[in-house]
Amino acid sequence: MKIPLATSCTTTPRTSGEIRGATRFLLALATIAVLALACALPAAAQKDKKKKQPAITPADSTNPLVPMSDENQIDYMVSEMLGAWQLGDVDKLHKDYADDVTVVNGAYAPPIVGWTNYLAVYQQQRARMQQVRMDRSNSLIRVAGNVGWICYQWDFAATADGQPAAAQGQTTLVVEKRNNHWIIVHNHTSMVRQLNPGAGSTGGTNGAGAVGTPPSSQPDASKPQGQ
Repeated sequence: MKIPLATSCTTTPRTSGEIRGATRFLLALATIAVLALACALPAAAQKDKKKKQPAITPADSTNPLVPMSDENQIDYMVSEMLGAWQLGDVDKLHKDYADDVTVVNGAYAPPIVGWTNYLAVYQQQRARMQQVRMDRSNSLIRVAGNVGWICYQWDFAATADGQPAAAQGQTTLVVEKRNNHWIIVHNHTSMVRQLNPGAGSTGGTNGAGAVGTPPSSQPDASKPQGQ
């Protein structure tokens, strides 16, 4: 019995040109892989950095980016309050006024007590005014523990009942620090002079900054109140 001889597998030898071509191909693949890795690492690091970066909250008087003294916090709060007073933004205005605020009444009447009563008169008056401007100057601030006060002069101008109105006066605010935030607990405002007496008057007021008429009377829109 004849046993068939096993046939050997033979490969055709490659030429030197084929070997060089394959080598160049492998080198090209390796180069592309290295470049892709180099680009991916910085991108991943940047993405991770963005994830870990803490959120930046807007600065305000209670959480400033740079710590402020009590005097600066009070000054900032009053500027914020005056801006809200001019714009008619009652939410921001309430943020700076205590619920138990007292306001000296310029109509020879009992003081206005409480935010709700203050708001009623302020909105009644504010509805009659347009193009409101209130400038503050010569502010003097004092702090004693959690209580402070600020005195300043003001210059008011607006259109009231369709007529130009202007006045000047001064305000003293008593402030108290509650829950790490300075708020107004008392407002005493006096009008020194009304620059255009012909603007009309329907009720006594005490000038800018303190709501100067009781809620039952009609506030004089030519004499600013409640700031």
